[in-house]
This record gives sequence, C-alpha cells and structure tokens, in this order.
Amino acid sequence: MSRADREAAARRIMVGTPPRTAPELYPDAVRRGTRILRRRRTTRRLLWLLLCAAVLAFTVWALVAEPWTRQPSETTPTLTDW
Repeated sequence: MSRADREAAARRIMVGTPPRTAPELYPDAVRRGTRILRRRRTTRRLLWLLLCAAVLAFTVWALVAEPWTRQPSETTPTLTDW
C-alpha cells in the first residue's frame, strides 16, 4: 500500500461518521473515569503532603542544627607569646 493510498484511506475514515458504541458501555466508562480521576487526585494530595512534610522536616533540622554557624573549636590554640 502506497503512501497516497494510506492517506486516502485515512481521509475516508475521518470523513465518515463514527461507529455507534453499545449503550451499556457508557456507565462502565463513567465509573472507570471517575475512579481514575479519584486516584489521580488522591496521589496528587499525597505527594503535596509528602512535599510539605519534607519542607517542614528540613526547616526544623535547619533551626536546630544551625548549619550556617561556625562550629566551636575542640582545642585551644597554643600560646607562643608568653
């Protein structure tokens, strides 16, 4: 099948009316779509909650550990000018 034949067949399919679907498929599709949307919403909320918990944990750690301050020296420098 050449490219022109494929394009012509695709045009015929697109111009024609779409096939009728069985009416009993509609409730199943709605139920599945609702379930998928609910799962996505729940996953999105859990990820936001995890992000907020991570930011809170980092903030608490930074306030307690104070990584921006210089640690005190463990030893005293030698005195040479006495």
